[in-house]
Amino acid sequence: MTDERFEELVAEAFELIPQQFREAMRNVVLVIEDEPSPELLAELGIPPPDTLYGLYQGTSLVEREWGQLAELPDQVIIFRDPILEDAEDEDDVVRAVGETVIHEFGHHFGLSEEEIDEAEAIWAEETFGDH
Repeated sequence: MTDERFEELVAEAFELIPQQFREAMRNVVLVIEDEPSPELLAELGIPPPDTLYGLYQGTSLVEREWGQLAELPDQVIIFRDPILEDAEDEDDVVRAVGETVIHEFGHHFGLSEEEIDEAEAIWAEETFGDH
């Protein structure tokens, strides 16, 4: 798959996220990288062959102080290669990217892992009819 096509699928997945959440994702940059570095995986305690589909880098909204100035925007990084390695088709790519974006923005909003899992499940149900 070309980089351009992957970017199109990322955009498609992002558009499938409900509008009210997309509007709340201000001052956050969505970045696509090839894969997480071995150093990053080691830092996060992720042993090979496990990997990441995405990563949130920043300070969650619930951890920010009221007067804290926004410096650089937070980032949600999507790692292309691990997603493509696990996906069987373009629908799998859209699903993996959508779930990853929801997961990483969940960290931005300060949600717990349980709340993030619930949001992913609701999104998959509404988008793909998963039960």
